[in-house]
Amino acid sequence: MPISIKDLNPIAGVPCAYGIAMARKRLAEEDDGLIPIIREAGFVILGKTATSQLGSLPYTEPPGFPPTRNPWNLDFTSGGSSGGASSALAAGLCAIAQGSDGGGSLRGPAACCGLVGMKPSRGRVSFTPVGERLNGLATNGPLGRTVADTAALLDVMAGYIVGDPYWLPNPESSFLAATQKQPPPLRIGLLTAFPPLGEAHPLCQERVHQIATLLEDLGHSVEPLPPPDFSALIEPFTVAWQCVVSEANVPWFALEKMNRWLLWRAWRIGSGAYLRAMGNLQRVARQVVQSLYPYDVVLSPTYLHPAIRVGEWQQLSSAQTLKNITRWVAPCPPFNATGLPALSLPAGFDHHGVPLGVQLVGQPGADETILAVAAQIEQAQPWANLRPKLTYTSEPEICSELAQ
Repeated sequence: MPISIKDLNPIAGVPCAYGIAMARKRLAEEDDGLIPIIREAGFVILGKTATSQLGSLPYTEPPGFPPTRNPWNLDFTSGGSSGGASSALAAGLCAIAQGSDGGGSLRGPAACCGLVGMKPSRGRVSFTPVGERLNGLATNGPLGRTVADTAALLDVMAGYIVGDPYWLPNPESSFLAATQKQPPPLRIGLLTAFPPLGEAHPLCQERVHQIATLLEDLGHSVEPLPPPDFSALIEPFTVAWQCVVSEANVPWFALEKMNRWLLWRAWRIGSGAYLRAMGNLQRVARQVVQSLYPYDVVLSPTYLHPAIRVGEWQQLSSAQTLKNITRWVAPCPPFNATGLPALSLPAGFDHHGVPLGVQLVGQPGADETILAVAAQIEQAQPWANLRPKLTYTSEPEICSELAQ
């Protein structure tokens, strides 16, 4: 089974650039902890996939590298920071892909490219041996064409490794088995607004309501969810994000414009601000989990509006780009902060033939529940036979053959 590995995860003896042009020939000295696990499971690693510089941006256009384009429409982004993984998988270059998610970096690319991308629960996947720098905000996870593929790769990735700072026990049966079971009737909360950042784009809302109707037809109870106030998450999450750029210890002149600005912001605030931000993040995250706890699953758009064009925000100031990013990805970071499992599913196309996604969020540790519900949706409206054409057309024409 051929698999790709994101270029934030080192493979000994293979170049690992982290999206930095100056490091494109730098060979990794050791494997990331997931690599032996993936090899032992029998996968064949085809190569590395592109990432945004340091994995910090939701589009994959690091200077010194070609921009990663969306196979469905080459004018548009495939997302980020797992943009190379989603583009390669959607185009048929690999059968399944590994990615990571610190603020939507798996779910966003999955939505942009018509795939299934899952951020597992905090502690589900080990970060051995290097550790995880974001106090549980980020995790490795699977990207697949189907829910079953995604669950099967999670079965490989999941598990406690001695010394992990936080962990979850594996379920009694496999995650793949969860996709083959009909879930009981569930209470599902519908969320299309993320205050103070506003409502989702009308097309994204339409897709969410279509899935909500489908879930009701499948026997679940779907009701509008009073949106929590996410405003208190924005500043501490931004502080954590910019401090990761600083922690990478990359010379400022090797960074792109946006990352230079984030580095400058991190220098100004000092290390104490990071600790305060993480404390505030955890406090607000508890409140969010409590407000969502009456619901078995939360249904939302994956992003607040459809995919942007390649280079669309290049000429903007860094401050404006930050505002645009914060609004676009708004449905994703709250569930990194809370550690809840979250999964993006294909949900049709926009007017440019680019896929859209919806997000399912589960209760703490309930990865099996959202996989089971996702499999129900997939069975009712299959998408795995939909593949992009190699040439751009103005309409989302679908080719049933794998892109060569």
